[in-house]
Amino acid sequence: MRKAIVLGTLLVLGGMVLAADPPAEQPKPQPPKHVAPPPRSRAEVEAILAKAPKSDRPVRHLNILLVAGPKDHGPGEHDYPRWQKEWAPLMSKADHVSITTAFGWPKAEDWNGVDLAVFYLKTKWTASQLADIKAIQDRGAGVVTIHWAIGCDQEWDNHANRFGMSYRAASFRHGNVNLKLAEKEHPILLGLPKEMQFVDEPYWPFIGDKSKVDVLASSDEMIHRGDDARTPGDDKVETIPVFWAYEAPDTKGRVFVSIFGHFMWTFDDPYFRLMLLRGMAWAAKDDVYRFDKLATEGVEMK
Repeated sequence: MRKAIVLGTLLVLGGMVLAADPPAEQPKPQPPKHVAPPPRSRAEVEAILAKAPKSDRPVRHLNILLVAGPKDHGPGEHDYPRWQKEWAPLMSKADHVSITTAFGWPKAEDWNGVDLAVFYLKTKWTASQLADIKAIQDRGAGVVTIHWAIGCDQEWDNHANRFGMSYRAASFRHGNVNLKLAEKEHPILLGLPKEMQFVDEPYWPFIGDKSKVDVLASSDEMIHRGDDARTPGDDKVETIPVFWAYEAPDTKGRVFVSIFGHFMWTFDDPYFRLMLLRGMAWAAKDDVYRFDKLATEGVEMK
């Protein structure tokens, strides 16, 4: 009798197991929120390059310092080490340049003889760091900041004096951006389309006097509808600077600022490269088009 009861219990339990719901399906991986834009047209890029004036004047030797820092975002975003690893050999292909690198804030000896310093990192921008920038600007060296390098944790007015404007982490938007060039003649913009589509990240608002910088390109943004979405439903649109040039009135130095550079694919966009490379040469006070040939180096085009 006892054996029968046990057997019956096992049969019931077995039936319960058999009758149980099948395991829930695992959620399918979601596609990435943002994807790389399609390649640019080779014919259109080559047509832009062909418009650059030829110069018989020999270019001067430039000592270029590339400054990066620890990665601080997800895959393919803010990859400062990868940028430095790829752009040091890229820039070395230019004529008459010496490339040095610093990871984290440069040491005192790193500044020796620098004609152009390019920053792609997140740093605090302390008074001491800004004093280093002013010191090289005082002797005429150029400075370039890319994306988060314009973000400042303190000394905002001092920072704005060095770079034209400053950014205290506030509003931003990731995604498709319609970049519009300024309606002006500037050597950095020569031949580029008046409007270009990118997938990147603009910031706003900036600290400083916008009238003191030469805004080269901008985007129209719903300033209360960014990824921070602090005021959903407010459709107020403002024109936000994305690229600008600046000549500090208290120094001999020039500055070029790119807000784009969030996604690593932007660095392989020949239109972006042209603006960045020309901005670097402009900041160094040399032939603006001396690095143009690097805009297509290793870049996929259609």
